[in-house]
Amino acid sequence: MTRILIADDDPGIREVTAFALDKAGMQTVLARDGAEALDLFGQYRPDLVILDIGMPEIDGLGVCQEIRKTASTPVLFLTARDDEIDRVLGLEIGGDDYVTKPFSPRELVARVKVILRRTAQQGAAETPETLSRGHLVLDCALYEAAFEGAPLALTALEFAILKALVARPEQVFTRAQIMAAAYGPSIHVSDRTIDSHIRNIRAKLAKAGCKDAIRTVHSIGFRIEACEPA
Repeated sequence: MTRILIADDDPGIREVTAFALDKAGMQTVLARDGAEALDLFGQYRPDLVILDIGMPEIDGLGVCQEIRKTASTPVLFLTARDDEIDRVLGLEIGGDDYVTKPFSPRELVARVKVILRRTAQQGAAETPETLSRGHLVLDCALYEAAFEGAPLALTALEFAILKALVARPEQVFTRAQIMAAAYGPSIHVSDRTIDSHIRNIRAKLAKAGCKDAIRTVHSIGFRIEACEPA
């Protein structure tokens, strides 16, 4: 059974979210704050984590950062502020999606299912076992990426975007095409969110020694470059 970790300091939010997910056939584990969330994550290794950004002890962004040190488990943020900066920051540090409070339990369950389905499809898709561009190598079976042998700590969304670019190096991808590759056809996010993902991928590649790996094509979108050492 799919296991979901829900971390929110509001007991009402925890109960409503757990009820909706339990009704959808998923098993839930509940945490009251960020510290407890990290403890339960280590115990249960859930398939997906739902994190409230504004939690005591350790906030949701801090919890996500800690999770990303050891795992690529999908993370969905809950935020009480309808603030684009919060959303972009959450996605930049490794979040996969977000829902703004107050939210519909049905919408949240739908978004959870989309993330889980996308993760499963990415693991089972009929693609070559490896894709490469210059010194960049993507292992599609293990869902791992490396530049010159050095692992890249990519989130599931970042891997999906990079995989789409590397699979078709001759193509310039529009933001809409990148959105579809990462989120699927039923989810819409802002252009700013896509730009945030691209910026984050660029930073991780640059840190590994691969500068200017993704080129911006003015008024169109993005394409992958040679991926050679700087």
